[in-house]
Amino acid sequence: MPSHILIVDDDPGTLFGFSKYLSKIGYAVREASTLSEAQEVISSQRFDALLLDLCLPDGNGIEWIPVLRENFPDLSIIIITGLGDLPVAVEAMRCGADNFLTKPVDMASLEIFLRKSLDQGALRRKQNADQRLAKKEEVYFGQSPAIQKVKELAAVAAKTDTPVLLQGETGSGKGMLAKWIHRHSGRKGHLFVEINCSGLRGDLLSSELFGVVRGAFTSAVQDRPGLIEVADGGSLFLDEIGDMELGVQAQFLKVIEEKNFRRLGEVKPRRSDFRLICATHKDLTKEVSQEQFRKELFFRIQVFPILLPPLRERLEDIPHLVTFLLRTLGAVFTKISPEVLGLLMTYTWPGNIRELRNILERALVLSRGAPFSPAHFPGISQATLPAELDLFSRNPKKEEGTRIQSLLNEFGGDKIKVAKALGISKATLYRKLKKNKKSN
Repeated sequence: MPSHILIVDDDPGTLFGFSKYLSKIGYAVREASTLSEAQEVISSQRFDALLLDLCLPDGNGIEWIPVLRENFPDLSIIIITGLGDLPVAVEAMRCGADNFLTKPVDMASLEIFLRKSLDQGALRRKQNADQRLAKKEEVYFGQSPAIQKVKELAAVAAKTDTPVLLQGETGSGKGMLAKWIHRHSGRKGHLFVEINCSGLRGDLLSSELFGVVRGAFTSAVQDRPGLIEVADGGSLFLDEIGDMELGVQAQFLKVIEEKNFRRLGEVKPRRSDFRLICATHKDLTKEVSQEQFRKELFFRIQVFPILLPPLRERLEDIPHLVTFLLRTLGAVFTKISPEVLGLLMTYTWPGNIRELRNILERALVLSRGAPFSPAHFPGISQATLPAELDLFSRNPKKEEGTRIQSLLNEFGGDKIKVAKALGISKATLYRKLKKNKKSN
């Protein structure tokens, strides 16, 4: 795969010469003649190296270098400057540039400099990857009073080993909050182990949780530890525990009560000291009354409940969430107009933060580097928001069905595109369609 190079220079002759030569020797090249054009291009595509002229019609390139280095730490930056601007070139390197060349540029020298700079970029990429593994990026939830209350409760929970139950709609950030609690707890030096209980059933879920010994069943060809064992010393996060089958609930209740467990097919008891965090989008009180969830387990896991509000109840967080999500998507220079922001602020967001992220990612694809417009947000229509919406009094399944049907209409029935827009697998989409059909 060829390295991608962006050339920024207001001289047409320089652009033509560099572009022709670098394309000939195997690089993928794009051009820009102004600072604003370069910022727009680099926000829509990943580049390995930048050839930057400092004197541009709409600004000085040197002022852009610290921004580039902060947002694109792996990018190789080579300054192209006139012979009389050497002090400026040195200043540019102090700001974060890798190398500089003086005009007129010898093409052979350019190739050597470029290759060296790309090697430096590859080294930085490895160092940054190692740093990201060593230090997890802080999560942004918002600044609204509702989410501040959630963060206060989470901070209290992080200081204890009390079981925590996170409640909230799908996509509201329960998984991220669980990780936040672990990273701010006394167990942060140990593993955070998670499993989605809705994805596995019966013996499959049991074997994942408890582990197996060789010969326990036909496909058990070797001993394998379960996640309860792996989480020893750390945190065990059971996502969508409301979907755990009653038989597995009984098994897990015993683990919580005794702190002991056995691998499937094993007699010897084992012990694991883990901190339990659970999450669900269901009303477990209702599930208990309908005998779909064990009362004893419910009392054990809901010692410290935290309810995450849906996005539509804290719309004031959307502007900052949009900025944060665009940064995680690598689109730091993408601007949001008041018109687009107004559109996002009046949508009901049945898929919450997950839906917001997916829709922003789709808008980046549709806009192709241009400023966002309402046309880049198909399916998002303005709606009058109810004054009060309770998590368990509304009908989320009906809203979800309406949202899915809207996307099916938008994408002409293409279920793959619909699943991608919703951030779910195609199999999950088919399951939801089947359930909605039965309920209608």
